[in-house]
Amino acid sequence: MSTTQAPQVHGRQPDDTGTFGWLRALGPRGRRAFGGAFGGYALDSYDYFTLPLSMVAISAYFSLDNGQTGLLTTVTLVVSAIGGALAGILADRIGRVKALMITVITYAVFTVLCGFAPTYETLLVFRALQGLGFGGEWAVGAILVAEYASAKHRGRTLGAVQSAWAAGWALAVVVYTLVFHFLDADTAWRVMFWTGALPALLVVYVRRNVSDAPRAEELRRTSSERGSFAAVFRGDLLRVTVFATLLSTGVQGGYYTLATWVPTYLKTERGLTVVGTGGYLAFLISGAFIGYLTGGWLTDRIGRKNNIALFAALSAVGILAYTSIPSGANGLLLVLGFPLGFCMSAIFSGFGSYLSELYPAAVRGTGQGFTYNSGRAVGAFLPTLVGFLSDSWGIGGALVLGAAGYGLAALALTGLPETRGKELA
Repeated sequence: MSTTQAPQVHGRQPDDTGTFGWLRALGPRGRRAFGGAFGGYALDSYDYFTLPLSMVAISAYFSLDNGQTGLLTTVTLVVSAIGGALAGILADRIGRVKALMITVITYAVFTVLCGFAPTYETLLVFRALQGLGFGGEWAVGAILVAEYASAKHRGRTLGAVQSAWAAGWALAVVVYTLVFHFLDADTAWRVMFWTGALPALLVVYVRRNVSDAPRAEELRRTSSERGSFAAVFRGDLLRVTVFATLLSTGVQGGYYTLATWVPTYLKTERGLTVVGTGGYLAFLISGAFIGYLTGGWLTDRIGRKNNIALFAALSAVGILAYTSIPSGANGLLLVLGFPLGFCMSAIFSGFGSYLSELYPAAVRGTGQGFTYNSGRAVGAFLPTLVGFLSDSWGIGGALVLGAAGYGLAALALTGLPETRGKELA
């Protein structure tokens, strides 16, 4: 990386090399934006995990097979592609902050409605509509913060935003453990969804305290081409969009396969109780949180592509190791949960900075929203495939399909440029 100090932009001090230099470099307005994006992504994660954690109870309540249960996740992720693409267009047309609030309100409302679903079909519809907001929040929040961050610190800054996913996941596990401990399963899964109303508080904070980065907002407003799908499929951006979508497909296919089925795997094939499952997930989540922060630091040190390639390989190996542990060796399962969570999360740390740097300001929201969420939608078919194959392969055997996703991600990198050190307006 170049040692030349970048000029100050919007009051930032990118030459601050302290532990929290990346946070100080954002300036007061940037730190408020960081708080809004971090909170939005944490609660996005919380609302998402209400389903995987409640899947066993939901399956029993509606008498579902594994294929039908997996479809709940796949529908969420497929519709999230639409939500992410629309949110990206909104971010380019009406601004990052307004689009962020719309996405948060959307996923909160439909998560709560899931708790009132009288039938499986109704739950499927509400969960699909929840995906509209779920798909858009990360892309919009990541762009908002990326446009405040300096090139020197952008990887660490966006890695810290990404770590909010682990924070929301942890909160969901804590609430799940308490709710399912004190309530019967038929009531507990509904209560889990009702707690998804929490993001409403965040919207109040964002509305009062957060604003778009001035220079990026000026370029967005003055551009003649903003919020256009056609723009990200023209000229040099066509190649970028295709390969970035493949990259996202591989990484998210592997990730959501694990995120969806590990809780069920621990309960049904490992015979763990609710409290036991929560304990094992604690190791996975703590590894994830540290992985996000470490991956953010590494992506600034070794580059966006090298960071993703490294953790794609390690994540694939981790899946194979985790699902090959012999029956009865649950202590080893516990220990391996930490490095697995670390690797499968560290790979995401560079996504916020990398996708933001691949697109110009006028179509940054559209490009990032489309590639990240289209990849999520296609990759979402892996959890459903695992559900159908689990009847013959077992959940543990079917989970190895996640490793194939990480292989695709590594191949997609060959068609993309390195962007470390790129300044954003």
